[in-house]
Amino acid sequence: MYLFKLNATDSTNSYLRQLSKNEGLGKWTAVSAEFQNEGRGQKGASWHSENGKNLICSILVHLDGVKAEDQFMVNCAVSLGIYRYLQRYDLPKLAIKWPNDIMSVSKKLGGILIENTLSADKITKCIIGVGINVNQENFPEDLPMAVSIKQLKGEFIDRDVFLQDLLNSIQIKFDLIFDKKYDDLWADYESALYRKDKARMFKEPGGKAFMGIIRGVSKQGMLRIEKEDASIEKYNFKEIVYL
Repeated sequence: MYLFKLNATDSTNSYLRQLSKNEGLGKWTAVSAEFQNEGRGQKGASWHSENGKNLICSILVHLDGVKAEDQFMVNCAVSLGIYRYLQRYDLPKLAIKWPNDIMSVSKKLGGILIENTLSADKITKCIIGVGINVNQENFPEDLPMAVSIKQLKGEFIDRDVFLQDLLNSIQIKFDLIFDKKYDDLWADYESALYRKDKARMFKEPGGKAFMGIIRGVSKQGMLRIEKEDASIEKYNFKEIVYL
């Protein structure tokens, strides 16, 4: 894997996207930065990170024609690669919150932004933005649910080693995509799902709050929630809100 290290950039995803237009990049390329000015999360949400404290990187992967209908497997591979690596740190209550937030003690440890490039009905490549709170000890008041490894474990983390080992873990999970072992990926993802099989309150946008139980995720990436009448409803991202 080629790795470019930057001091600062507007967005590692944007930098890598532009780089991919001008360079003959290989199957795997990664860009990391000490700081980014315009970090983004899902659906345009911002991503805050102190300069030089956390892991900020983007990864370009050429997929050789994975079907568009199987794009959730990319999400599973990235989420699991991060989750399985972080298990080495023995973090409390580590889990993947659908679709791809990394949680510990019900707080957000990391997030992922995936941008796929399609040709007809196939994914030709994807750019994966990853942000993990590593050594930051204080977060803005408007981010009360953010947490870092340093806060949880009281240990300073060597981010260069962390980055390399994390990239290796993600590559291992992508081997399941290349080998078309989608059932294994999907089952592993469900086993790590945050609040699975536990009752909690949800709300549909513009609708009433209701009690439900997360029963899993469809292979197309829809969250499966059992309602009080025992029916199972499926929701896309942003169609349901955790309360």
